Amino acid sequence: MTDHRRSIPRTDTLLADPRLVEARRRFGHAQVKAVIVEAQQRARDGDLPPEDVLTAVLAALPASAAGLRPVINATGVLLHTNLGRAPLSAAARQAVDLAAGVTDVELDLDTGDRGRRGRTALAALAAAVPAAEAVHVVNNNAAALVLAATALAAGGEIVISRGELIEIGDGFRLPDLLVSTGARLREVGMTNRTALADYADAIGPRTGMVLKVHPSNYRIEGFTADVPVARLSELCRERGIPLVADAGSGLLTPEPLLPREPDVTSWLTEGADLVTTSGDKLLGGPQCGLMFGRADLVDRLRRHPLARALRVDKITLAALEATVAGPPTPTWESLHADQATLRSRAENLAARLRDKGVDAEAVDSRSVVGGGGAPGVSLPSAAVALDRRTADALRRADPPVLARVEDGRCLLDLRAVPAEHDDTLLAGVLATLPERSRLPAAGQVQKDVQAARPAGSRRR
Repeated sequence: MTDHRRSIPRTDTLLADPRLVEARRRFGHAQVKAVIVEAQQRARDGDLPPEDVLTAVLAALPASAAGLRPVINATGVLLHTNLGRAPLSAAARQAVDLAAGVTDVELDLDTGDRGRRGRTALAALAAAVPAAEAVHVVNNNAAALVLAATALAAGGEIVISRGELIEIGDGFRLPDLLVSTGARLREVGMTNRTALADYADAIGPRTGMVLKVHPSNYRIEGFTADVPVARLSELCRERGIPLVADAGSGLLTPEPLLPREPDVTSWLTEGADLVTTSGDKLLGGPQCGLMFGRADLVDRLRRHPLARALRVDKITLAALEATVAGPPTPTWESLHADQATLRSRAENLAARLRDKGVDAEAVDSRSVVGGGGAPGVSLPSAAVALDRRTADALRRADPPVLARVEDGRCLLDLRAVPAEHDDTLLAGVLATLPERSRLPAAGQVQKDVQAARPAGSRRR
């Protein structure tokens, strides 16, 4: 008998196949060869027919050279931290593609001299927030606070309310972050109530800055009091101390749907000397930290040695500029999605699923901003309700669909799902739903009953 291993295609023969030549250009020689070797070994072990080796290699090649996978966010959380928060707009993605090549990110083409890094992105930010004398960008909002604390208060004190000593994701605590800069925290007030007099009593010769932090990921209710930026700024001006305010959630201007969420423009207008915020939250852009405020303060921070370690790359700058100056972002569109339209989409999807024999129902739902923004605020939405066991299968689908389980049901909330993904959502459910969760399709019950009758039997 002929040894079947002699029929296994040679490595060089497989590498010469035009489809794998293209794959080598996309993924690199080493990665493609590793997939070939694995398929050949399966054939040697008898787990794969030799004639199917090439097919197996093509099927095993990844969709991209990176390990990240696109996910459909049907959780109802607009800015899901575990899913990378804000999805970029089409304009921002095009800008990223352009920036990935050779660009003039730090070159003045008119003079041939070195230019201001990211000058067009900075100009877009300045135009979006005219109340700011100057702007600067670092790699996230935590970095913005670290830079401000280091440049303004290292070796001195930061005055901050006890009610604003927040903990952010993955156990990172703001006090630890600030103390790591060499500054000492001077905590004032109580967890639930802080008065202007508390700040006035704490400010002294060692005070480097007063820090106002918006508690963007929680809300204290009941017997509470805090000091508005406008009143705090008056005190800081009298004492000659800079007021730094962390707005956090990425709003550059007021958002009527989120009236309790602070924005950069309002806090600058109320007298804050420096306002920081995130780029990848409600702004809808890439991960970065944005700094707006007095020109002398921003220039002082920009010139600090630490600023070099915290600067962003050309890809982030390009995506940020396109986000700020371009069309509405997916985050903005999700936030302002029409409830009637969402309900219509849910009913349409549920009806199409029922036509395929799936137990599906359109239901009203509630969405949240997420990502540490607008705590306690929910937005009316619509979802498709399925058997709760569907959630696990959808998470392992291709592409993965992240739903939420609520009241014993799997809910596909549509607020953060673009309408053009409805067909993909439908196909994902049909491909992964367990048979036990299906209902007989219309007309199928009668056919099954007739097929089950013995031949020649009569209907009585």
